[in-house]
Amino acid sequence: MPSSASPAVSVTTPATALRATRRRELPPRLAYLHAGAVIGIALFASATPSPLYEVYRAEWGFSTFMLTVVYALYALGVLTALLLVGRISDEVGRRPVLLASLSALLVATGLFLAADGLGWLIAARTLQGLATGAALGAASAALLELHPRRDPDSAGLANGVFSAGGMASGALIAALLVQYAPAPERLPYVVLLVLFGVLLAGAAAMPEPVADRRPLRIQPQRPSVPPAIRRRFLLAGLGVLSSWSIGGIFLSLGPSLVAHLLETDNHLSGGIAMTALAGSGAVAQVLFHRAAPWRAASLGSIALAGGMAVIVAAISSDVAWLFFVGAVVAGMGFGVAFLGGLRQLMAVVPDHHRAEVMSAFYVVAYAALSVPALLAGLVVRSWGQVTTFQVFGAAVFVLALVVAVEAWRTRPGAEAPVVAA
Repeated sequence: MPSSASPAVSVTTPATALRATRRRELPPRLAYLHAGAVIGIALFASATPSPLYEVYRAEWGFSTFMLTVVYALYALGVLTALLLVGRISDEVGRRPVLLASLSALLVATGLFLAADGLGWLIAARTLQGLATGAALGAASAALLELHPRRDPDSAGLANGVFSAGGMASGALIAALLVQYAPAPERLPYVVLLVLFGVLLAGAAAMPEPVADRRPLRIQPQRPSVPPAIRRRFLLAGLGVLSSWSIGGIFLSLGPSLVAHLLETDNHLSGGIAMTALAGSGAVAQVLFHRAAPWRAASLGSIALAGGMAVIVAAISSDVAWLFFVGAVVAGMGFGVAFLGGLRQLMAVVPDHHRAEVMSAFYVVAYAALSVPALLAGLVVRSWGQVTTFQVFGAAVFVLALVVAVEAWRTRPGAEAPVVAA
């Protein structure tokens, strides 16, 4: 009798546990939205400190150059994470990487909350960058794998809208809280703690889309793209290079420039400027997501160049309303150019290289975001903010036109030279 009871226990218990585990998993559609929310909230958090930089600078007495260094440390942290662990979720799974990175984002937010000097700010921003880099590669790959129809176009659109929408809402909501809410140096981070806590709970219940997992290996990696998709990656890289380069300048110097143009110390002005850029980018992606990817990258870059020219003209002539018009035009170009390249890339990424390729994509993005901001910080003391923005704005204008031409040359049937492997 005992011998017949034992097998019953050994068979029933694992089955019951498996059913319980499945009951705790997020439904597929909710898991898909959760992956997009990780991208959006991570970029929301990246923009949250922006309205506070001038407050920190006035309170703690550091220079404008150090302000841009603090900003650039975030982007360098993202790059470091992408290079060290960019492909790790292809090996160990999306869920473990999301759990670890969201936990680190909670710690980074706690550091912001406790910050009382420049050293705390540097530590918080660097950890935030490292955690965001790990989260973006895993979440972007999961977004395609968890899509109800596994549709790369829809997943690419969602990625772009969550990215731009996160940056826009982060800057605007943080500016509102800093300007009008109590405890302006604390409350924005309390909001982030709640958001990341919800995301962490969701990640714990997320189904794991990677079936073939391998042992953990953490080692330096160079960005790698399979040879078969390098032409598509080139187009995606061109789109993000032109579009995100303007974001770095806006996030680091935009708030103080807008305050100068409007002759105000209201922190909301900088948040509105960032929302005009990134928010119009999110809207444009929804409106023009059916355009051919090469056409979107080319025409979007032309719009980006035109918007940048208007912004530079507004700064040169001290016309505030023109600055916001230029930001909307540039933002629409930024959104369409970014989405065009991303859609084409997501359609061809091999299953076992998704996180690796998306990490390489974000390496290009964050290099475009950080390098111009850091260079601007080096020269802003001697050139001044207006001249610095004019010079770097002109550089973005030229870069966007180059990208527009190169994207056009990748159109179907064109005899386009491709960057060699």
